[in-house]
Amino acid sequence: MPLVGIVGMGYVGLPLAREFVGGGARVLGFDINTGQIKRINSGKSPLKHVPSEDVARMVKSGRFRTTTNMSRLSKPDAILICVPTPLTENREPDMTYVIATCETISKNLRKGQLVVLESTTYPGTTREVMKPILEKSGLEAGRDFYLGFSPEREDPGNKSFRTATIPKVVGGYNKKSLQKALDIYKYAIDKIVPVKSCEVAESAKILENMYRCVNIAMVNELKQLFDRMGIDVWEVIEAAATKPFGFQKFYPGPGLGGHCIPIDPFYLTWKAREYGMPTRFIELAGEINTNMPHYVVNKTLEAMNERGKSLKGAKVLVLGLAYKKDIDDVRESPSIELIELLKKKGAKVDYNDPYISATHKMREHNLKMKSKPLSAKMLRGYDIILIATDHSCYDYKWIVKNAKMVIDSRNATANVRSGRNKIVKA
Repeated sequence: MPLVGIVGMGYVGLPLAREFVGGGARVLGFDINTGQIKRINSGKSPLKHVPSEDVARMVKSGRFRTTTNMSRLSKPDAILICVPTPLTENREPDMTYVIATCETISKNLRKGQLVVLESTTYPGTTREVMKPILEKSGLEAGRDFYLGFSPEREDPGNKSFRTATIPKVVGGYNKKSLQKALDIYKYAIDKIVPVKSCEVAESAKILENMYRCVNIAMVNELKQLFDRMGIDVWEVIEAAATKPFGFQKFYPGPGLGGHCIPIDPFYLTWKAREYGMPTRFIELAGEINTNMPHYVVNKTLEAMNERGKSLKGAKVLVLGLAYKKDIDDVRESPSIELIELLKKKGAKVDYNDPYISATHKMREHNLKMKSKPLSAKMLRGYDIILIATDHSCYDYKWIVKNAKMVIDSRNATANVRSGRNKIVKA
């Protein structure tokens, strides 16, 4: 059975490791987070959507172990890279983690190994960024070692699919590289979709996320227009969705979250400049989605003004810190920006999220906040309850009953009948 090395034991790497172990392969996981490694090796999961029972079973099988010792990268038959690819402050691709990982692999690379990048990136990364670094080892890509790209398609909280059942696009640097990748992924994935090159695989991932980005931007813009017209955008969407063909539902919200959709437009527009082509349509979609937290805060400000109150000094409780319902992932969450914008307006802000007990330091944010426990008395003590993430466990009827005012950015109160005068759609 092959030994698969996975660099990055987070939202992508750990679920992938679970599938490889379940398929009979051996897995050696790598991460620089010592605490996370110790936790996983003790059979505990750092992720809500990967149960600790699964991790304990993986460890007990004897075919799964994690380490911070990067010199062991020479051991696996294949090395799969699952590290962050964020944006810089200037909204340009930050390849720091990919480059650092490749530098480390290069020092330990041996003949016959396969290296595959799974992190979302711009077309050309595998060939233009990874290959030269890996070849510092003195080995030649496609001959001495094999190189590929296979974009992750994780969707935390989606109960209809898991890593193994999501078709996997795989592109290779050459035919031998592609075949090596196909031979490895068959242990973990039910259906593999081979494509002709790394660039096709990289572009497919960008297209998937751009499709969602553009359509969400459209409904976000329509939400603002229909609000001025006195029309409920959510009712419009449900009405349009009764058409049995030619329409797919996308919903507006307080902004985009997760690691891919808020970032990918800027990756592609950055790369497009190299070819002298402006991507105006994509850039506009990115701008609309990026502006949504500001729209929600402005709606909150207007609602307070209409009631003869000021947002400055007001007590605000933000419900939901995760970027989408029923998960514990805060990457690029609009809730973070909502909190910071509200604080800049002078509001006193707290948050509640049943899945996130406290905030942690991020690249651009460090809120240093803890989740406040919910009670009827506690809700009544806030001037505004802002629903930023529509977790299923929230009792929205109870929330509206005990709130002075509710700003609903997710249509979470659609089925609440009493207290409608307290609710402001944003």
